[in-house]
Amino acid sequence: MSVAFRRESDDEHKEPEYELPIPVGANLVTPRGLRLLVEEVARLEVAVAAETDEEARKKLQRHLRYFGTRKATAEVQAPTADGRVGIGSRVRYALNGSERTMTIVGHDEADPATGRIAFAAPLGRALMDAEVGDMVAFQGREDAIEILAAAADPEVQA
Repeated sequence: MSVAFRRESDDEHKEPEYELPIPVGANLVTPRGLRLLVEEVARLEVAVAAETDEEARKKLQRHLRYFGTRKATAEVQAPTADGRVGIGSRVRYALNGSERTMTIVGHDEADPATGRIAFAAPLGRALMDAEVGDMVAFQGREDAIEILAAAADPEVQA
């Protein structure tokens, strides 16, 4: 029989389901980040148990595997001393003549819209380990960022 007349199953045309990608490197988190991971794992466990649709359950289980791995590998970081930038630090800095404030956090709690950037993001990497008064290289300029203030952010330490 010709291949043209062969009925293919609908499954042959589906995209394969891949695991959610785990960011490379250490899973450094703030205390808030660990709490959020624990809460998300608990929420997903309940959702998986309650889901009756097999496709929806598989999607939830994939998310549960991701967040379960992130919870198991989380390394909570102690706050750095005031004046030094680290994970959990709220940093006030000057970039291109304007002052900005950001908190450095782990991958899974990063949300630039709310002022939280991941330590591995380009700006986060540039700010890490700097001290108040330092001029930091960023985007090819050696003195692009001036660190104006750095202290532990109480919102991410609890």
